[in-house]
Amino acid sequence: MRALVIGAGPAGLMAAEALADAGYPVVVAEAKPSPARKLLMAGKSGLNVTKDEALPAFAAHYDAGWLAPMLAAFGPEQVQDFCRGLGQEVFTGSSGRVFPVALKGSPLLRAWLERLAQKGVDLRRRWRWTGFDGDALTFDTPEGAQVVQPQVTVQALGGASWPRLGSDAAWLPWLANHGVEITPFAPANMGFCMDWSPHMARHFGQPVKGVCLIADDRRERGEFVISARGLEGGGIYTISRDLRLGAPLALDLFPDLTLAALRDRLARMRQGESASNRLRKLGLAPATAALVMELARPLPTDLAPLLKHLPVPHGGPRPLDEAISSAGGIARAALTNDLELKALPGLFAAGEMLDWEAPTGGYLLTASWATGLHAGRAAARRLASIPIS
Repeated sequence: MRALVIGAGPAGLMAAEALADAGYPVVVAEAKPSPARKLLMAGKSGLNVTKDEALPAFAAHYDAGWLAPMLAAFGPEQVQDFCRGLGQEVFTGSSGRVFPVALKGSPLLRAWLERLAQKGVDLRRRWRWTGFDGDALTFDTPEGAQVVQPQVTVQALGGASWPRLGSDAAWLPWLANHGVEITPFAPANMGFCMDWSPHMARHFGQPVKGVCLIADDRRERGEFVISARGLEGGGIYTISRDLRLGAPLALDLFPDLTLAALRDRLARMRQGESASNRLRKLGLAPATAALVMELARPLPTDLAPLLKHLPVPHGGPRPLDEAISSAGGIARAALTNDLELKALPGLFAAGEMLDWEAPTGGYLLTASWATGLHAGRAAARRLASIPIS
């Protein structure tokens, strides 16, 4: 076996296509009965493939500057061309997020698998990697235990945030035992725990819109959802890394008003009105007003500063297995510039196995594709340097 890819998610399939395009026969080993389950899950709410954004601004959303050359080779423009090349036209929403017109992931994946099959990529389902046997790789397969020793391997096994879809990080100890440096996994793009009083139950599932989320000096416009488990949704995910690292959370409930303007509105209200009436007259939705009452009672006489900076004490991140993605993974120091593992020459890694973090909004998928392409091309170059025996 010349080339093996482990993992048939976006990064693994991209690596396989890069190897096939270089003229090499490729086997893709996928542990699950069907490929790219996380991609299909993401597509259930509308497959956000990338963000239509200038490359410098796009790359700034990642916490790993070393991804820059990979994103330059396969960034927002290339992602859109890739989708169109599979017969999936795309459109850009008002927020700049890019979606296939079909919105789902299944048409894109189906077309991609057909193209890969035409290029000779051999997808083997229910092939679960189980570790090493010397320099060889071992698998549980429908035909029983298998031991293979490819000339190059690209691993794209995902992070640790979706165990039921295959991203369970079972690979971590096998690589660590071979001297591969691993940054501990942590939840990313996750909700935060709240210890709600019974009064909040009626508002579970309700959105809080039109606010600015504050984490230290960072301010982000967005919205989130009040849930039985805490606070969830895009606005929270955008600043989740800051919060996980210890930044306090606060809300500006009137980001388009100055403190003076808000005070003026409150001053024009009738004296002696209840706090709940004042919040309602200011235009706060019931769920948002309930959040104020939950977090800040007894309310101060001067409400305006509180509404411009409402502290939100939370109980920390929700668990890793509830997160959309994970931080941590194979450390940059363990990799060459080709994403080859220094401790295991001939073995490359891509996707969310690597230690990088980004918000939702197309950034996760784009970087998975970009690193898969980079690793696949590098693996092909390594194969070209190996004499055929």
